[in-house]
Amino acid sequence: MLSRIAESLFWIGRYVERADNTARLLDVHLNVLLEDPWVDEPSANASLLSVMSCPVDGPVSRGDVLRHLAFEDDSATSIAGTLAAARENARRAREVISTEVWESLNTTRMDLRRWSRASRPHEYFVWVRERAAVVWGLSSATTSRDDAWHFMELGRSLERADMIARLLMTRSLEGTTGPNWTTLLRTCSAHEAYLRTVRALVTEERAAEFLLIDRLFPRSIAYNLDRAESILSQIEGSESNRALAGRARLALGRARTNLEYSPVRDILDDLVTQMHEVQRACATASDLIRDRYFLPAATVTWNQEAL
Repeated sequence: MLSRIAESLFWIGRYVERADNTARLLDVHLNVLLEDPWVDEPSANASLLSVMSCPVDGPVSRGDVLRHLAFEDDSATSIAGTLAAARENARRAREVISTEVWESLNTTRMDLRRWSRASRPHEYFVWVRERAAVVWGLSSATTSRDDAWHFMELGRSLERADMIARLLMTRSLEGTTGPNWTTLLRTCSAHEAYLRTVRALVTEERAAEFLLIDRLFPRSIAYNLDRAESILSQIEGSESNRALAGRARLALGRARTNLEYSPVRDILDDLVTQMHEVQRACATASDLIRDRYFLPAATVTWNQEAL
Protein backbone atom coordinates (compact mmCIF):
# COMPACT_ATOMS: atom_id res chain seq x y z
CA MET A 1 0.00 0.00 0.00
CA LEU A 2 1.24 3.50 -0.84
CA SER A 3 2.57 5.17 2.27
CA ARG A 4 0.47 8.31 1.75
CA ILE A 5 -2.71 6.20 1.71
CA ALA A 6 -1.61 4.17 4.74
CA GLU A 7 -0.89 7.40 6.58
CA SER A 8 -4.30 8.85 5.74
CA LEU A 9 -6.10 5.68 6.85
CA PHE A 10 -4.15 5.62 10.10
CA TRP A 11 -5.16 9.22 10.81
CA ILE A 12 -8.79 8.68 9.91
CA GLY A 13 -8.83 6.08 12.68
CA ARG A 14 -7.10 8.38 15.13
CA TYR A 15 -9.10 11.52 14.39
CA VAL A 16 -12.57 9.93 14.48
CA GLU A 17 -11.70 8.19 17.74
CA ARG A 18 -10.25 11.43 19.14
CA ALA A 19 -13.45 13.33 18.38
CA ASP A 20 -15.55 10.62 20.03
CA ASN A 21 -13.47 10.47 23.21
CA THR A 22 -13.02 14.23 23.48
CA ALA A 23 -16.82 14.55 23.41
CA ARG A 24 -17.07 11.97 26.18
CA LEU A 25 -14.39 13.69 28.26
CA LEU A 26 -15.91 17.16 27.89
CA ASP A 27 -19.37 15.87 28.74
CA VAL A 28 -18.20 14.40 32.04
CA HIS A 29 -16.11 17.50 32.83
CA LEU A 30 -19.06 19.87 32.38
CA ASN A 31 -21.25 17.60 34.50
CA VAL A 32 -18.69 17.70 37.31
CA LEU A 33 -18.64 21.52 37.15
CA LEU A 34 -22.43 21.59 37.46
CA GLU A 35 -22.73 19.01 40.22
CA ASP A 36 -19.82 19.96 42.50
CA PRO A 37 -20.61 23.18 44.41
CA TRP A 38 -17.05 23.40 45.78
CA VAL A 39 -15.23 23.11 42.50
CA ASP A 40 -12.52 25.65 41.66
CA GLU A 41 -13.66 26.07 38.07
CA PRO A 42 -10.69 28.03 36.62
CA SER A 43 -8.20 25.54 38.09
CA ALA A 44 -10.24 22.54 36.92
CA ASN A 45 -10.54 24.00 33.41
CA ALA A 46 -6.84 24.77 33.20
CA SER A 47 -5.99 21.30 34.45
CA LEU A 48 -8.22 19.69 31.83
CA LEU A 49 -6.59 21.67 29.03
CA SER A 50 -3.21 20.55 30.37
CA VAL A 51 -4.37 16.91 30.35
CA MET A 52 -5.37 17.41 26.72
CA SER A 53 -1.96 18.91 25.88
CA CYS A 54 -3.52 22.31 25.26
CA PRO A 55 -2.33 24.51 28.15
CA VAL A 56 -3.20 28.23 28.18
CA ASP A 57 -2.04 31.12 30.33
CA GLY A 58 -4.28 32.97 32.74
CA PRO A 59 -7.71 32.10 34.16
CA VAL A 60 -9.59 29.57 32.04
CA SER A 61 -13.35 29.80 31.69
CA ARG A 62 -15.83 27.17 30.58
CA GLY A 63 -16.09 28.98 27.27
CA ASP A 64 -12.33 28.72 26.78
CA VAL A 65 -12.50 24.95 27.28
CA LEU A 66 -15.30 24.60 24.75
CA ARG A 67 -13.49 26.81 22.26
CA HIS A 68 -10.21 24.92 22.48
CA LEU A 69 -11.58 21.39 22.72
CA ALA A 70 -14.96 21.49 20.97
CA PHE A 71 -15.43 24.19 18.36
CA GLU A 72 -12.05 25.44 17.11
CA ASP A 73 -11.92 24.56 13.41
CA ASP A 74 -8.18 24.44 12.84
CA SER A 75 -7.02 22.58 15.95
CA ALA A 76 -6.07 18.90 16.12
CA THR A 77 -7.19 18.87 19.76
CA SER A 78 -10.76 20.08 19.14
CA ILE A 79 -13.72 18.00 18.02
CA ALA A 80 -14.47 20.22 15.03
CA GLY A 81 -10.82 20.23 13.96
CA THR A 82 -10.41 16.46 14.21
CA LEU A 83 -13.60 15.72 12.28
CA ALA A 84 -12.47 18.12 9.55
CA ALA A 85 -9.05 16.45 9.48
CA ALA A 86 -10.66 12.99 9.27
CA ARG A 87 -12.66 14.10 6.24
CA GLU A 88 -9.54 15.55 4.58
CA ASN A 89 -7.64 12.32 5.12
CA ALA A 90 -10.59 10.38 3.70
CA ARG A 91 -10.38 12.54 0.57
CA ARG A 92 -6.71 11.60 0.17
CA ALA A 93 -7.52 7.90 0.59
CA ARG A 94 -10.74 8.01 -1.45
CA GLU A 95 -9.64 5.17 -3.74
CA VAL A 96 -9.47 2.62 -0.92
CA ILE A 97 -12.33 3.57 1.42
CA SER A 98 -15.94 2.70 0.62
CA THR A 99 -18.44 5.24 -0.68
CA GLU A 100 -20.49 4.82 2.50
CA VAL A 101 -17.56 5.70 4.74
CA TRP A 102 -16.61 8.68 2.59
CA GLU A 103 -20.18 9.99 2.58
CA SER A 104 -20.52 9.59 6.36
CA LEU A 105 -17.33 11.58 6.98
CA ASN A 106 -18.25 14.21 4.40
CA THR A 107 -21.77 14.58 5.82
CA THR A 108 -20.36 14.89 9.33
CA ARG A 109 -18.01 17.65 8.21
CA MET A 110 -20.82 19.53 6.48
CA ASP A 111 -23.18 19.20 9.45
CA LEU A 112 -20.61 20.79 11.76
CA ARG A 113 -21.77 24.16 10.42
CA ARG A 114 -25.07 23.94 12.26
CA TRP A 115 -23.33 23.70 15.61
CA SER A 116 -22.01 26.82 17.29
CA ARG A 117 -20.65 27.79 20.67
CA ALA A 118 -24.15 28.91 21.57
CA SER A 119 -25.45 25.36 21.08
CA ARG A 120 -26.21 23.14 24.02
CA PRO A 121 -22.92 21.33 24.59
CA HIS A 122 -24.47 18.04 25.71
CA GLU A 123 -26.52 17.77 22.51
CA TYR A 124 -23.41 18.48 20.46
CA PHE A 125 -21.43 15.81 22.28
CA VAL A 126 -24.20 13.24 21.77
CA TRP A 127 -24.25 14.08 18.05
CA VAL A 128 -20.47 13.66 17.80
CA ARG A 129 -20.60 10.25 19.47
CA GLU A 130 -23.42 9.15 17.17
CA ARG A 131 -21.54 10.30 14.06
CA ALA A 132 -18.39 8.48 15.18
CA ALA A 133 -20.47 5.33 15.71
CA VAL A 134 -21.93 5.69 12.20
CA VAL A 135 -18.44 5.99 10.68
CA TRP A 136 -17.14 2.93 12.53
CA GLY A 137 -20.27 0.91 11.81
CA LEU A 138 -20.09 1.60 8.09
CA SER A 139 -16.36 0.99 8.05
CA SER A 140 -16.80 -2.37 9.78
CA ALA A 141 -19.56 -3.40 7.37
CA THR A 142 -17.95 -2.29 4.09
CA THR A 143 -14.16 -2.69 4.47
CA SER A 144 -12.24 -5.84 3.63
CA ARG A 145 -9.99 -7.03 6.42
CA ASP A 146 -6.85 -6.08 4.52
CA ASP A 147 -4.20 -3.45 5.19
CA ALA A 148 -6.70 -0.62 4.70
CA TRP A 149 -8.71 -1.97 7.60
CA HIS A 150 -5.60 -2.69 9.64
CA PHE A 151 -4.25 0.86 9.42
CA MET A 152 -7.58 2.39 10.41
CA GLU A 153 -7.93 -0.04 13.31
CA LEU A 154 -4.34 0.57 14.36
CA GLY A 155 -4.97 4.31 14.54
CA ARG A 156 -8.19 3.81 16.43
CA SER A 157 -6.64 1.42 18.97
CA LEU A 158 -3.70 3.69 19.76
CA GLU A 159 -5.92 6.75 20.05
CA ARG A 160 -8.46 4.99 22.24
CA ALA A 161 -5.82 3.74 24.68
CA ASP A 162 -4.35 7.26 24.86
CA MET A 163 -7.71 8.95 25.35
CA ILE A 164 -9.00 6.51 27.97
CA ALA A 165 -5.77 7.23 29.88
CA ARG A 166 -6.54 10.95 29.66
CA LEU A 167 -10.12 10.35 30.80
CA LEU A 168 -8.90 8.45 33.87
CA MET A 169 -6.55 11.33 34.63
CA THR A 170 -9.59 13.59 35.14
CA ARG A 171 -9.92 11.83 38.49
CA SER A 172 -6.95 13.96 39.57
CA LEU A 173 -7.85 17.33 38.06
CA GLU A 174 -6.74 20.25 40.20
CA GLY A 175 -9.61 22.14 41.80
CA THR A 176 -12.13 19.28 41.74
CA THR A 177 -12.62 15.82 43.16
CA GLY A 178 -13.17 14.57 39.62
CA PRO A 179 -15.94 12.30 38.36
CA ASN A 180 -16.88 9.25 40.39
CA TRP A 181 -16.19 5.78 39.02
CA THR A 182 -19.78 5.12 38.02
CA THR A 183 -19.71 8.28 35.92
CA LEU A 184 -16.43 7.22 34.31
CA LEU A 185 -17.87 3.81 33.47
CA ARG A 186 -20.95 5.39 31.91
CA THR A 187 -18.78 7.85 29.98
CA CYS A 188 -16.88 4.91 28.45
CA SER A 189 -20.17 3.08 27.73
CA ALA A 190 -18.84 0.49 30.16
CA HIS A 191 -21.30 0.51 33.05
CA GLU A 192 -23.60 -2.25 31.80
CA ALA A 193 -20.65 -4.37 30.64
CA TYR A 194 -19.05 -3.88 34.05
CA LEU A 195 -22.20 -5.07 35.86
CA ARG A 196 -22.50 -8.14 33.64
CA THR A 197 -18.81 -9.00 34.03
CA VAL A 198 -18.08 -8.17 37.65
CA ARG A 199 -21.59 -8.78 39.04
CA ALA A 200 -20.94 -6.43 41.95
CA LEU A 201 -21.48 -2.84 42.96
CA VAL A 202 -19.09 -0.25 41.57
CA THR A 203 -16.02 0.24 43.73
CA GLU A 204 -12.87 2.16 42.98
CA GLU A 205 -10.56 -0.83 42.53
CA ARG A 206 -13.04 -2.97 40.59
CA ALA A 207 -13.98 -0.15 38.22
CA ALA A 208 -10.35 0.83 37.68
CA GLU A 209 -9.39 -2.78 37.02
CA PHE A 210 -12.18 -3.10 34.44
CA LEU A 211 -11.16 0.04 32.54
CA LEU A 212 -7.46 -0.67 32.78
CA ILE A 213 -6.97 -4.37 32.11
CA ASP A 214 -10.17 -6.17 31.12
CA ARG A 215 -9.11 -8.22 28.07
CA LEU A 216 -12.64 -8.54 26.59
CA PHE A 217 -14.06 -5.02 26.88
CA PRO A 218 -13.17 -2.93 23.78
CA ARG A 219 -12.64 0.31 25.68
CA SER A 220 -10.18 -0.94 28.26
CA ILE A 221 -6.61 0.25 27.89
CA ALA A 222 -5.11 -3.26 27.90
CA TYR A 223 -7.54 -4.44 25.21
CA ASN A 224 -6.51 -1.62 22.87
CA LEU A 225 -2.80 -1.97 23.50
CA ASP A 226 -3.08 -5.69 22.79
CA ARG A 227 -5.18 -4.98 19.69
CA ALA A 228 -2.54 -2.59 18.34
CA GLU A 229 0.20 -5.17 18.97
CA SER A 230 -1.79 -7.81 17.10
CA ILE A 231 -2.47 -5.54 14.12
CA LEU A 232 1.20 -4.63 13.79
CA SER A 233 1.99 -8.31 13.25
CA GLN A 234 -0.73 -8.63 10.58
CA ILE A 235 0.11 -5.67 8.35
CA GLU A 236 1.62 -6.78 5.06
CA GLY A 237 5.36 -6.16 4.90
CA SER A 238 5.90 -6.09 8.64
CA GLU A 239 8.37 -8.96 8.20
CA SER A 240 10.61 -6.85 5.96
CA ASN A 241 11.63 -4.59 8.81
CA ARG A 242 11.17 -6.51 12.00
CA ALA A 243 13.25 -4.02 14.01
CA LEU A 244 10.88 -1.05 13.87
CA ALA A 245 7.69 -3.10 13.97
CA GLY A 246 9.13 -5.13 16.84
CA ARG A 247 10.11 -2.01 18.78
CA ALA A 248 6.60 -0.61 18.40
CA ARG A 249 5.09 -3.85 19.70
CA LEU A 250 7.63 -3.89 22.51
CA ALA A 251 6.67 -0.38 23.66
CA LEU A 252 2.99 -1.30 23.68
CA GLY A 253 3.63 -4.67 25.31
CA ARG A 254 5.62 -3.13 28.15
CA ALA A 255 2.84 -0.65 28.90
CA ARG A 256 0.21 -3.38 28.78
CA THR A 257 2.07 -5.84 31.00
CA ASN A 258 2.91 -3.09 33.49
CA LEU A 259 -0.83 -2.53 33.93
CA GLU A 260 -1.71 -6.22 33.97
CA TYR A 261 0.89 -7.28 36.52
CA SER A 262 0.85 -4.29 38.86
CA PRO A 263 -1.54 -4.26 41.81
CA VAL A 264 -4.51 -2.04 41.00
CA ARG A 265 -4.06 -0.19 44.27
CA ASP A 266 -0.50 0.76 43.29
CA ILE A 267 -1.73 2.11 39.95
CA LEU A 268 -4.46 4.16 41.61
CA ASP A 269 -2.00 5.61 44.12
CA ASP A 270 0.10 6.90 41.22
CA LEU A 271 -2.58 7.21 38.55
CA VAL A 272 -1.29 10.26 36.70
CA THR A 273 2.22 8.85 36.30
CA GLN A 274 0.88 5.47 35.19
CA MET A 275 -1.38 7.07 32.59
CA HIS A 276 1.50 9.20 31.33
CA GLU A 277 3.39 5.95 30.76
CA VAL A 278 0.53 4.67 28.62
CA GLN A 279 0.54 7.89 26.62
CA ARG A 280 4.30 7.70 26.11
CA ALA A 281 4.00 4.10 24.88
CA CYS A 282 1.32 5.12 22.36
CA ALA A 283 3.40 8.09 21.17
CA THR A 284 6.52 5.92 20.81
CA ALA A 285 4.62 3.31 18.83
CA SER A 286 3.09 6.00 16.63
CA ASP A 287 6.53 7.45 15.85
CA LEU A 288 7.92 4.02 14.98
CA ILE A 289 4.91 3.26 12.77
CA ARG A 290 5.50 6.55 10.98
CA ASP A 291 9.15 5.69 10.37
CA ARG A 292 8.35 2.15 9.23
CA TYR A 293 5.28 2.62 7.02
CA PHE A 294 4.78 6.26 6.07
CA LEU A 295 8.06 8.03 5.36
CA PRO A 296 10.03 5.96 2.80
CA ALA A 297 7.71 6.39 -0.17
CA ALA A 298 5.56 9.19 1.13
CA THR A 299 4.50 11.94 -1.24
CA VAL A 300 3.42 14.16 1.66
CA THR A 301 5.37 15.14 4.74
CA TRP A 302 4.51 14.01 8.22
CA ASN A 303 2.42 17.01 9.17
CA GLN A 304 -0.32 15.40 11.22
CA GLU A 305 -0.60 16.89 14.69
CA ALA A 306 -1.10 14.43 17.53
CA LEU A 307 -2.08 15.08 21.07
